[in-house]
Amino acid sequence: MNTHASAWRIQHQAENQRFLVHVDGHDCVLDYQRNGAVITITHTGVADAVVGQGIAAALTRAALDWARRDQLKVVPQCSYAAVFIQRHPEYADLRD
Repeated sequence: MNTHASAWRIQHQAENQRFLVHVDGHDCVLDYQRNGAVITITHTGVADAVVGQGIAAALTRAALDWARRDQLKVVPQCSYAAVFIQRHPEYADLRD
């Protein structure tokens, strides 16, 4: 992960069902849909100009950590989120 990751201020915009971070002037997002106690991660988007810095991983980790705190289950519809959970078995218990 990029050394700047700890300086990123990931915002949870619950009203928009989105996690957002601004990196070098670019908006990077993780979108989800919530239905009761289940969230479906629908999209992870990182601008080409800032790809490769661990931004998608940081957004996904923030969403999964929030889901765990709020006792939510997760459906990783987004291919990035699905692979992330597969590679990080500590989040496997969150899958719905």
